[in-house]
Amino acid sequence: MKALRIALGVIAVLAIALGAAAYTLRKPLAERVFRSVVADTIGRDRTADLADGLHVYLCGTGSPMPDPQRAGPCVGVLAGKRAFLFDIGSGGARRLARMGFPVGQLERVYLSHLHSDHFDGLGEILLQAWVGGSRSSPLPISGPVGVEEVVAGFNAAYRIDSGYRTAHHGAAVANPAGFGGVATPIQAPIGPAGEAIVVLDDGGVRITAVRVNHGPIEPAYGYRIEYGGRSVVLSGDTIYSPVLVREAKGTDVLLHEALAPAMVKDMAAAAASSGQANLSTVLTDIQNYHATPEDAARAAKEAGAGALVFYHIVPPLPVALLYPLFLGDAGKIFDGPIVVGEDGMRLSLPAGSDELDRRMIR
Repeated sequence: MKALRIALGVIAVLAIALGAAAYTLRKPLAERVFRSVVADTIGRDRTADLADGLHVYLCGTGSPMPDPQRAGPCVGVLAGKRAFLFDIGSGGARRLARMGFPVGQLERVYLSHLHSDHFDGLGEILLQAWVGGSRSSPLPISGPVGVEEVVAGFNAAYRIDSGYRTAHHGAAVANPAGFGGVATPIQAPIGPAGEAIVVLDDGGVRITAVRVNHGPIEPAYGYRIEYGGRSVVLSGDTIYSPVLVREAKGTDVLLHEALAPAMVKDMAAAAASSGQANLSTVLTDIQNYHATPEDAARAAKEAGAGALVFYHIVPPLPVALLYPLFLGDAGKIFDGPIVVGEDGMRLSLPAGSDELDRRMIR
C-alpha cells in the first residue's frame, strides 16, 4: 500500500511538472504552429506541384438552406495553369482561398443562371481577384442575359469601398482600372439542333455552355470544360436534361446538382405543422425544378460518365450518416463511382490519362 501511495505521488508530481512545462511552452509552440501554417498557406504556390491537367475545386456544394458544412454553389477549375470559376455562392470565395486556388489568376467567372444563391459571393471574389492579382482591367464575367445588370449592381455596391482600398494600399496594389467586373452575356441557340455554344476555345482549353431546364428561370446553363484529353461537366441547376446528357457524352466527371424529394417533403410537412406556411410552400415548390439523385444517376449512366459527383445538395447533410438517405437508389442506376461532394474537395484529372484523384484540401 505504501509503495502504491509513493507511485501515485510520483505520477502526480510528474503530471504537475508536465502541465507547468506545457503552460510555459504554450506561446513558443503556438508561434511555431502559426508560422508553419502561414508558410504552407501564404508562403508558397499550392498549385505548383499539380500535374498538368484539369483540377476541380469544390468551393461550395450547398444551397440557400443554412448549412454549417457547405458554402453556396461554387466550383473552381484549373485547366493547366489557367483559372476559371463557375458560380460563386456565399462563402465560396473564402473556401477557395483556404484551398489555395489562385484567385489572383482568375481569367473569367461563368454563371450558370441568375438565382441569387449562385452569385451572392460575387462582390468578395471581385475584390480578392482585383487586389490579389493586382489587376489592371476588370474581371470578365459571363452568364445568361441579365448578367450585365447583376455585375453593374456589384460594381456600384463596391465602388466606395474600392476607393478606400486604393487610398490605403496604393494604385500599384489596388489599381482603379482593374476594379470590378465586366459582363458578357451568353446566348445559346434554342432548339433540338442547338442549345449549346462554345464560349471559349483557346490554348487547348474548350468550354461549352449548355442550356438546361430550370424553368421558370430562363436561360440556365450547365458547362463542359475540356483540357488535355480530359473533361468535366457541371449541370448547373436543372431537372433531368437530355441536352446535358448529349453534351456530357464520355465525360470523365459529371458534377450534378440534386434534391432528395422525400427528405424535403418531410421538412415541408414539419414547417407546415409549426405554422411556417411560407417556408412550407417554398420547400414544396423547389421540388419541381431540381433533379433527384436518381435523375442525376440516370444522366451519368446515359452519358457514359466516368464518375458522378453531387454538388448543390438539397437538403443540408451535416453528417455523412445522411448520405445514403440522400442518394436513395442512385447506386442501382449508375454503377460507376458516386461521390457526395463536400466543400474543400479537389478532383484532379491528369492530362492524357484516365486517373481521378480525390482529396480534401482544408
